[in-house]
Amino acid sequence: MAKSITQIRSLARSHTRSALNALVGVMRSTSATPAARVSAANAILDRGWGKAPQAIENGDGPLELVHRIERVIAQDEEVADTLAELHQLTFCDGTRVPDFEQGYWWIAFRGLKPIAFAGVVSSTHVANAGYLCRVGVVIPHCGHGLQVRLTRALEARARRSGWKAIVSDTTDNHFSANNFIRQGYRLFEPASPWAWQHTLYWRKELV
Repeated sequence: MAKSITQIRSLARSHTRSALNALVGVMRSTSATPAARVSAANAILDRGWGKAPQAIENGDGPLELVHRIERVIAQDEEVADTLAELHQLTFCDGTRVPDFEQGYWWIAFRGLKPIAFAGVVSSTHVANAGYLCRVGVVIPHCGHGLQVRLTRALEARARRSGWKAIVSDTTDNHFSANNFIRQGYRLFEPASPWAWQHTLYWRKELV
């Protein structure tokens, strides 16, 4: 009987360590051709850091480099440090640093440089909902739709988690409020408001 895609992926992943060791062996081998060593080195770098963004061309020449978004595991100390640095760059000291070990987190990269992040946790105020607790883009990289892309990524994760809605809030942030509106979020009044008196609360049903 033919194996399912899931079974094939699981089988392939079980050989990850051996495959990496083989690539390292080729890269270090003095008897391997230079082309083989470079190819192995590139494969190792791609596995560890992701492929570098490629320029997309049209009739007028190359366009802007593509940004890459990855879900990350914040229990990793290096990942947690990166999230904390992005939080400082985007929010300064305007809000507390969240517990990155809770919920799901994403980082957006331009090349190998992290430039934006987002996170969603289980809401403690709204039943069966995720709380979009942070989404931030480093200022030089604003205007490329990264906030929207990050929000879509966490919405997809929320659906797989079985949440029926995403809730969030904005305080004196018209840019984020407009992004919420464009993505189908609507203002609502929570039974137990959790922020400031002038905070706006947003909700989107996940269907």
